[in-house]
Amino acid sequence: MGSRNNTVVYEFILTGFSSFLDLKTVLFVVFFLIYLTSITANTLLITVIWVDRTLHTPMYFFLSVLSCSEICYSFVIVPKMLANLITETKAISFGGCIAQLFFFNTLGVANCIILTQMGYDRYAAICHPLRYPVLMNRRICRQLVASAYIISLIFVIIEQGLIVRLPFCGPNKIHHFFCEMGPVLKLACKKSSVTEISIFIFCIVIIFGSFLLVLLSYALILNTIFKIPSTKGKQKAFSTCASHIIVVVVHFGCASIIYLRPKSTYSLDQDIFISVSYTMVTPLLNPLVYSLRNKDVQLALKNTLGRRTCMSTA
Repeated sequence: MGSRNNTVVYEFILTGFSSFLDLKTVLFVVFFLIYLTSITANTLLITVIWVDRTLHTPMYFFLSVLSCSEICYSFVIVPKMLANLITETKAISFGGCIAQLFFFNTLGVANCIILTQMGYDRYAAICHPLRYPVLMNRRICRQLVASAYIISLIFVIIEQGLIVRLPFCGPNKIHHFFCEMGPVLKLACKKSSVTEISIFIFCIVIIFGSFLLVLLSYALILNTIFKIPSTKGKQKAFSTCASHIIVVVVHFGCASIIYLRPKSTYSLDQDIFISVSYTMVTPLLNPLVYSLRNKDVQLALKNTLGRRTCMSTA
């Protein structure tokens, strides 16, 4: 890219899978199948929730929003990643990189908040069943989802403003398969401790803050469940939370490893592996877990598919 002092970077080169050139065809096929399955599963889950009236409840409303967000989340990263696996050019424009970073972070932050709101929904349903229709009516659910995206936009706009102000004058190779915040910041010509500390604080507030709120919700839920006299009642209460807990642990676990770990433990291969997990596997996990563990979704899926089969044979 020439001299670091007078050259401006107009594009970045994504070198994330350069160590696996011999496996690029295999990786393309595997990732494409996972991506296709994820899109299909999430779309099917959204369709079932909106078609079946028995699933028109706050919990499934949040689930459908999360699935929609996961589809967009994957779409921001995976198509470009797949294209890079089968083409010689691994370049992405500076504007494209910033846009990818913006949408990825916005959707990621929104997902954290929505998962927190789903925890609150379970708290309201189990701890305040009589007041639940008032606490989680349709208007409030929509306001909560809107607030999740508004808050995420505010955080990410501030964060992006800090990143864009940094000078990028070379080198231009991002050691990742997409424009992830850490590798991009490493390429800045002038390091800014204020920017790095500010972004780290933002990550703590969103990831750790959201996870603490989820833990608080489940602490109150457990306190209520232990007071339920019947074993069957306890099992039913636990079963309504199990799927959400699994998704929360995987989502926040991956996010914490990527954004909150010390720099001294940074490993490129490990980072890429974890990034593949939360950009491809996590979006697939959401519909998979809820479909396998939730009898209501399974029944609604059978009814919806059965209805379509009857219509096609009529």
